[in-house]
Formats: sequence, C-alpha cells, structure tokens
Amino acid sequence: MAAERRRRAGGGLGGLLLRIREDGKDSIPERPYLYETDVEISLIGSGCKSPVENFWNGSSAVYILQKATHNEESNSMEESRTDDAVYASEVLPKESPGALALSVGRAKQLISLYTMVQNPNVTCLGTSELEVLPALWARCDGSDPQHTCWIGAEPLRAGSKLTGLNIYMVSCDGPTADKTRFANLEELKMEHKIRHHSSVVTTKGFARYELMAGAAVEDTMAESGSSVSVDITWNGVEKILETPPLISAATLNIALELGDPRSPVFHLYRELQFLLALAEGLKMGVTEWPDPSESESALKLVQEFLTDLKKKLDGDCMFGNKNETEKIQCDTAAVDSCIKSIFGERGDLDFTEQLWCKMKSVSSYQELIDCFTLVIKSLQRGEIQPWIHQGSSSFLSQLIQQSYRGEMEDVSLSDITPVQMLLEIGLEKMKKDYVSFFIGQELATLNYLDYFISTSVDLQEQVHRVQKLHHVLEIMVSCTGLLQFRHENLFPLTQICMKYYKENPLNEEHVFQLPIRPALVKKFYQNDKPEVWKVEMSSGHGQKEVKTTWQVSTNAPVEHGTSNNSGFLLDSTVNGSSEERLYFITTTQCSQVHFT
Repeated sequence: MAAERRRRAGGGLGGLLLRIREDGKDSIPERPYLYETDVEISLIGSGCKSPVENFWNGSSAVYILQKATHNEESNSMEESRTDDAVYASEVLPKESPGALALSVGRAKQLISLYTMVQNPNVTCLGTSELEVLPALWARCDGSDPQHTCWIGAEPLRAGSKLTGLNIYMVSCDGPTADKTRFANLEELKMEHKIRHHSSVVTTKGFARYELMAGAAVEDTMAESGSSVSVDITWNGVEKILETPPLISAATLNIALELGDPRSPVFHLYRELQFLLALAEGLKMGVTEWPDPSESESALKLVQEFLTDLKKKLDGDCMFGNKNETEKIQCDTAAVDSCIKSIFGERGDLDFTEQLWCKMKSVSSYQELIDCFTLVIKSLQRGEIQPWIHQGSSSFLSQLIQQSYRGEMEDVSLSDITPVQMLLEIGLEKMKKDYVSFFIGQELATLNYLDYFISTSVDLQEQVHRVQKLHHVLEIMVSCTGLLQFRHENLFPLTQICMKYYKENPLNEEHVFQLPIRPALVKKFYQNDKPEVWKVEMSSGHGQKEVKTTWQVSTNAPVEHGTSNNSGFLLDSTVNGSSEERLYFITTTQCSQVHFT
C-alpha cells in the first residue's frame, strides 16, 4: 500500500509539474498551483528575480514549492489529494500571507518524489517520456537541528540526456555578532573532503562591500533607493572574512534613484520634471503647473529679457553672434563646486533656450499665454531679431526665421498650442545640455547619442528618452563625485548605460555593472566590513563537480526565515553590545544522485 501511495503521489506531482511547464511556455503563469491541498507550486521564469538566487546560480526557470494557506472552502477538496491539481488562488484566501515554509520532512518527501519523477529508470509512473523538468526548490521552516531553510534539486544533463540530480541543502542561522560561531576554513574543507571522498579541494572567495558609507555620503544616498557596491571574487581563500587581494576580479554595481535634492544636478532634474508635466498635459489636456515662485514671476522675467534685447538691437540688427550671446547662468547655485568643471552652464544659449530659462517657472496657463504674446508681438513689430541655433525646429524657431523676412504667420495662442510651444523649446534646450556634456567629456559621439535626441518620434517619447539621458548623467556625476572616477572608467560605464537604455524603458532600480580593478575603490572599503562574504569549496570536474558554500551576510538570505517562530533568529548582540556588525550565517551543501 505504501509503495502504491508513493507511486500515485509521484505520478500526481509529475503530471502537475509537466502541466505547469506547458502553461508557462508562452508566459509564466501568474497564479500558483495547488498540489495535495498543502503545497503551493509556482514557476519562476529565467528572466525573473528568484528567491533562491542568493545561493543558486541557475539561470533557467525553476519551480518554487511552499506551504499553502487554506480557507474553509478547501476542506471539500481533501478527497482528491493526489490526483487533482488546481490553481492555489481557488482555495487560498484573497489576502494570503507572505511566503510560508514547509516542514523539513515534507520538503524532503517532495524532493524524493521529484527525484523519482525525473529518474528515467522508473517507468511505473507513466512519465518516462517526460522531457527534463526545471529545477525544483522547496522552502523549509528550519525546524530541524541544522535550521534548513531550502532544499533544492537540479537536473544533471549529458547533452539532452538526464543523468542525475544535484541535491542542495541550505541552512541559515543568526543574526549574530559572535565570531566564535563562524566556521573555521580548514574544518570546512575537511568536512567537504570527507563528505565527497575528495583528495583535492579548491576555494573561491566572494565579498560585497557597500561603497557609500566608505565614501562618507551615507546620508546623501542611503535614504533613497540608490546603492553603490562592489563585488569582488578571487581564488585561493586562506581564512574566513579575509580582505580580497588586489589581484581579484571586481565589478561595480550602481543603482541610482532620481530626485535627490542634494544631487549637484538637481536643477536639471527639476527642469526635466517640468518637461514631463508639459508632455503629460499635452497628452491628457490638463497641465499641472508649478507653484508660483517666491522670486520674480515668469512674465516679469520675460518682459525684462525682451527689454534687454531691444536695447542690444541698436547698431547690430542680428543679435547673438555666438561670442556676444548673453550667458545665462540658470540655477548654478545648485551645482556643486566639484561638478561645475564638468557640467557648467553652456555659454551658447540661443534666444529660445534663454526664453525657456525665464519661462520654466510659469505658474498658470494664462501666464504662459501672456509670455508668448509679448514675444510674438515683439517679433511682429521687428523690435527684436534674435539669434537661434541652426537646425532648431521648434514652432517658435520657425516664427523667428519668418520674422527675419518680415513674413510672420498669424498665431492663435489657444488650446494646446502654447503648451506645445513651451515643451518644444524646453526639449531642444535640454537635449543640447546633455549632448554638450557627453560630447564635451568625450563620453559619447553625436552618432551614438542619435537615439536619445531623435525628433522622428512623438514629443512624449522624446521627453522619455531625454529622461533616460538624465539618469545616465546622474550616474556619471555620482561616480565622479563619490568615487573620483576618471574618463577611463566613466567612458565604458556610459556605453553600458546607453546601450541598456536604447533597448529598455527607464528603470531607476536597474543595477548597472562595470568591471573595475579593486585598487580603484579599495580606499572606500579597506577599513569596512563586507555586506556579504562567501567562500566556495569545490571538488570534482564537469558533471561530477560538487560544492560547499559558507556565507555571512548583513541581510537575511531568505525572506521566510525572519518570523519570530522561525528558529533562525537567535542572538542579535554579544554581551549587550550592538556595535559589532550582525551577520546571518548560511551554509549550502551539495550531494548528487546518479541515474546511470
């Protein structure tokens, strides 16, 4: 009877896993599936964030198993435990709590069934024709002495043939600052040798350091979603928590959230936000105007600007040869002194760009109309003959060109026309700002920037592309001010960021990565403790390779191991002191099951 129940359970699990895989071929199922009323199964796609990525390097799809939560309606399903598989959301409460872990015993049972399903030598399940299924991981509640938090099984292949499985056991302890609870490297290596009957064990180290604290700008960025860290890997680890040698390989990780008022280019961010508001207003028909400025109104600034131009017209009918252009310093007080040298205000602002600097504080639709009315009347009367950049294509630029010939068309400043006129001149100005920076610093060519400044798409899309450029700019400014990066590092990082944004929408959470030399940032982490430190011990080769990993981390490696009854959270201080950094300790052990 026991063998028959096991066979039916295996057949039920294999059939459900196959169904989930088939359902996920076109798109990953949004809802989890229920197995035997107590287990919830989800399929995580290869491009999605995986809950096991901290201790498993697999890049393909993976099944995640966890405990299901029941409501009263689920009782009617008890009679069909092994044969029926339904969407978990059909029996789970609408407000299901977070990830729930299975008992270690139940997880081991499921891994055993999965092993049986995958074994091509087991034909009694009726699943021998199955293709190789994705890896499977089960959340565990840590109720055993080892505090096991995950158990996983990963297929081993020889070409298209399934030859066995890697079985992983992940245990988690802590947080603790008690270093006497840290492992000894030689003991870890000996345990690995004994477990896997190995004579030779190689070691590989990994450390991640947060660079913001080391650069003394924690208050500036840590409160936001921004982060700057470095991942370092090296071979031949000699002791636990050793500082990586300078011959290591290193990767800079940077994610930058826009809108920090302490950024030295925050004034540009505000300009960009106004552009976005105008673009949205043009699209929706309703524009959100900024609050009135405590200083002079936009209308008064425009009046003074036009008066100055009228005076300058005496003796020179064409205002603005480039050397005589008035240099408007817009918001330079917001630019940090260390950034001014690489992002100063351009000295070649034409009439429309200077007008934008005056009108970006406009606080109402009526004020917008009043400002443009003054400009158009001055042009019609020939009171001003302003200079504009060659190639400028905004509607206002076209009117200016017509004014040179005394043939200006009538303009109706109604409906969306004035909003579009302001958006166009602001967009042209900001495009030139970013082009000036990236070309001036030799970080990109005009040809490489073409995607971001193209006028072949609608105005909304043009603004969004400029928004991407601003994100790249902020990353460059942060690396210059924070890490003192020079051109040799800024150039490849710029290329990486721009390549990403030519293919993807704006994503402030995206982590950009740049290979660097550890010496470049060593001064920021050499006296700091790592956020993650890991040693990987391995033996064997190819399909026979097995690994043991020991890791400490400041963040909990598993989200389901942070509840009060988990058994994972032990002491948080030592001798009442909280000065030492608290670490979670995670150990991942691997064993193999061979089918042939």
